[in-house]
Amino acid sequence: MSDATRLKCTVYVGGLDKTVTKPVLQQAFLPFGEVVEVNIPTATDEQHQHRGFGYVEFENQEDAAAAIDNMDQAMLAGRFVTVAQAKPQKDVGNVLGSKVAVWEQEEWIRKYEVSEEDRAAADQAKADAMVKAVDPMQGLEGLDVAGPKPASE
Repeated sequence: MSDATRLKCTVYVGGLDKTVTKPVLQQAFLPFGEVVEVNIPTATDEQHQHRGFGYVEFENQEDAAAAIDNMDQAMLAGRFVTVAQAKPQKDVGNVLGSKVAVWEQEEWIRKYEVSEEDRAAADQAKADAMVKAVDPMQGLEGLDVAGPKPASE
């Protein structure tokens, strides 16, 4: 099954109580069709509690649609849950709002990095321009008064 097809068969379940486990979530969604996989991401702390949401993958899209229609805003383990179509996972490194500055992201660095040869050529061009610099005041030495020259007699 392709990733796009799997995504269409997967529902997001938000607002889960901390007591909800994979078997509990599977049993809650079993009436709507064959459940292929249940995933509840865990938090990074030492207690290994989940983060309050999970994903349920069904065998086909119709079962996923039925689960969304029937379970959205339903009560599960004492809490109302939100059930919606799962969305593709964002690529955290390349989105606005990420915690990594754009110029520190690998894609941006590859696109805009300057080779050492180009950097040396730019420095040389800058040095050459400084040597050949023309004084903007050059040629104005004979002017004592501002304004137009007086008419000659």
